[in-house]
Amino acid sequence: MRVMVIFGGRSREHEVSLASARAIMDALQESDRYEVIPVGITREGQWISSGDPMRELESRTQQLVGGRTGSNGVVDTMMIPALDKLPVDLGAGDVVFPVLHGPYGEDGTIQGMLELAGIPYVGSGVLASAVGMDKVTMKKIFTFHGLPQVEWLSLTRKEWEEDRKRLAREIEASLGYPCFVKPSNLGSSLGISKATDRGELQAALDAAADLDRRIIIEQGVDAREIEVSVLGNEEAQVSVPGEILVFEHEFYDYEAKYTEGNTRLVVPAQIPGGVAKELRYIAQVAYAAIDAAGMARVDFFLESGGTERLLLNEINTIPGFTLTSIYARLWAASGFSYEQLLDRLIQLALERHGSGS
Repeated sequence: MRVMVIFGGRSREHEVSLASARAIMDALQESDRYEVIPVGITREGQWISSGDPMRELESRTQQLVGGRTGSNGVVDTMMIPALDKLPVDLGAGDVVFPVLHGPYGEDGTIQGMLELAGIPYVGSGVLASAVGMDKVTMKKIFTFHGLPQVEWLSLTRKEWEEDRKRLAREIEASLGYPCFVKPSNLGSSLGISKATDRGELQAALDAAADLDRRIIIEQGVDAREIEVSVLGNEEAQVSVPGEILVFEHEFYDYEAKYTEGNTRLVVPAQIPGGVAKELRYIAQVAYAAIDAAGMARVDFFLESGGTERLLLNEINTIPGFTLTSIYARLWAASGFSYEQLLDRLIQLALERHGSGS
């Protein structure tokens, strides 16, 4: 079977995509069942299918990192308009495995293109991908389904620029401090800031507005971070839960997430059986609520202080996918090897395509 793996992309999560794709392709190439067709997308939107696309993109990344990086160690490049040509035969693969984190890949854009081309692909469709990428819309859907969440507000860049003082007062009155400010449409904890007073709140909102037109503000809670992995289409399985322990960082930001030694994953998470059962149930409801398919990682807060109230944080439809990524590690602890996971995801893609859903 020919598996086209698409990686790189125009978002700020370009490097994360390369790491995930390399692990996936290495594992697929070790099997005699698959022929891997690598396709890379540069930061400028150029598609590369000839030669060695992975080596080409890694070389470009090293040159950029050697030149300039922004805050949190992220390469300081904004999303660049795509070029006017797509010199790739998408039909060369029997199934496509998109490994594109963030905008222009995880948000339904490439999924829509593959739907138009009638090509089976791994993961969620257009709707779930778009909803899973946009935190504001995601939280509205979770609210409709009665799922427990932290208190939150949303606003647009235009609203913030036009009425800063009133909105700051409204956020303080509704959510208080500390609170967390996030761009609605970036993944990998990019652009997230913690605010503990008016000055930090205004700076955080300015920073988020530079990255996205829509902004979400969440009430801070004293909680443990628990995550599960989900696998399946309409009948989804949920992995054992894992707990993220963060060292030397106030919260689970981009640097904590991707700098070695800053976090540790405890699997299985040491939580009461009743909480674990509730967590699996909420994860399944959230997965179905956005009509996810194939895979997702679902993140939770478990409040401390004796209440042990479980709060749904977010769902990620294309989670990090290296051997040491949380998604794969939780399934390894649940009895699925990395190779078995890839086999199952490809099978689910073909099943979904065959059913026309």
